[in-house]
Amino acid sequence: MAGTAYHLWAATLLKRFAARPAPRPVSRPPVSLLKPLCGDEPDLDVNLASFAALDYPDFQLVFGVHEAADTALPVVERLRAARPDLDIALVVGTGRPTDGNPKIANLLDMMPAAKHEILVVTDSDMNVDADYLSRVVAVLERPDVGIATSLYVGRPTGSVWSRLGAMGINHGFLPSVMVAEAIGRHDGCFGATLALRRAVLESVGGFQALRPQLADDYLLGAAVRRRGMAIGLVPTLPRSLADERDLSQLMAHEVRWGRTLASIDRVGYIASLVTQAVPLALVAVLIGRDVGMAAVMGVALAGRLWAVGVEARSLGVERPPAWMVVARDLLSLVVQGVALSGRTVRWRGRRFRIGRRGVLLPFEETRS
Repeated sequence: MAGTAYHLWAATLLKRFAARPAPRPVSRPPVSLLKPLCGDEPDLDVNLASFAALDYPDFQLVFGVHEAADTALPVVERLRAARPDLDIALVVGTGRPTDGNPKIANLLDMMPAAKHEILVVTDSDMNVDADYLSRVVAVLERPDVGIATSLYVGRPTGSVWSRLGAMGINHGFLPSVMVAEAIGRHDGCFGATLALRRAVLESVGGFQALRPQLADDYLLGAAVRRRGMAIGLVPTLPRSLADERDLSQLMAHEVRWGRTLASIDRVGYIASLVTQAVPLALVAVLIGRDVGMAAVMGVALAGRLWAVGVEARSLGVERPPAWMVVARDLLSLVVQGVALSGRTVRWRGRRFRIGRRGVLLPFEETRS
């Protein structure tokens, strides 16, 4: 019942967040947008084009790849040819690193090419609206904010695994952040958007300080907060394509995400099991086998379906059928159990072990 109350509250909070008006920046200073890339992902050309179409007077796009053979390179070259009016830089590294965080290694290579004081780092799979940068800068202008971040909406490709992956974002991750914000935990920092001034980044040790870490976005936000500055949540929702093609790919992605969360706050991650209302109610039915437990199951399912419906309307996404909601919640419980039972992750084709304090260790090194 506690989990059901959580879902009802979370859906209401998400509805309010999605309806927030767009903030307007007082000024629109020049911005360097940094986008680390790795391979020609699905819809990469469309996603990058959405950044080229930003309605903002002065911005630079900096793309980075680890090596010249990266298949994302032709996509960037086509964009540069199509938009010669834009300031687009392309940084090619000397090879993919074998240790540490590959995204941070890419950013370290890209930083010398960034021209402006305001830096905005976004994940490669984000697709944004034309006013995205204005919204980000408006939040960063607040005197208490040291770093601005944003959430994102999952959009599926059409396969059942992709739809389940998008549901995990839209009906699991997003509502949980809303509740965390409501209870005063303003510590969330997400790779969809990381916007800060160069001086602030340098004051916390730069990207180099995050080189060995798995949860780089969260830890960057934590470092800024330790300097007495706040994390500002931007009222904008970029779209991220959930392109999982099968169960193994979906599990690998979500287990890595779960183990990242556990490396940040293991106690909190374990405690979040209480939010799995439908799976826990199903367990109660299987154990109790009486009318009372069946009634609890009915309340849990009705509450969850109502919450999912409110969230879908608020986000402008398709409402999933009831069977898929139940399947998604059962899968979430399995993912959480698997995530808590190990410390290895797969990332961009490589296997790592999560060491103490979230440090990434190449799997070969941990076995030697």
